[in-house]
Amino acid sequence: MEYIRIGTIINTHGIRGEVKIKSCSDFDEERYAIDATVYIQTEGKYLPFTVKSYRVHKGFPLVSFKECKDINDVEKYKTCDVFVNEEDRKPLTDGRHYVDDLIGMVVKDEEGNVIGEVKDMEDTRGAQRNMRVKRDGQKDALIPYVPAFIKDVDDASGEITVHVIEGLL
Repeated sequence: MEYIRIGTIINTHGIRGEVKIKSCSDFDEERYAIDATVYIQTEGKYLPFTVKSYRVHKGFPLVSFKECKDINDVEKYKTCDVFVNEEDRKPLTDGRHYVDDLIGMVVKDEEGNVIGEVKDMEDTRGAQRNMRVKRDGQKDALIPYVPAFIKDVDDASGEITVHVIEGLL
């Protein structure tokens, strides 16, 4: 079974067993729907949990699980990553991509010059996501993942074409 990371448990919330999650998913409402199954990775294992409740507080998902009664049951999962089964992932419409599909793609400018490789996608908590592009012999570049800069994502070639303006790199 293949798993896809959708977030990291960053803390507990209250005494009733809720966890605060730093999400890396655009589909939190779907991922944490009541009775949905998520997997928490701990000690090299993926443990299944059934969602009992989901809400958003100060920009972070707060989730409780049917298997956990109180804070004592979830405390040990702080800093653990949360996953879904890859088979549960739905196909996206044209022009949309899952974050893990973008990581590792080659980034080029509009003239075809290689800038680097997508190392990570970083959430800016409300604005947009930024691509962290690893460049040879230089600092990583942060490129906003918005239409003004992202001109094409070619899944077949594994390349992303970006519009470079002064000061971007």
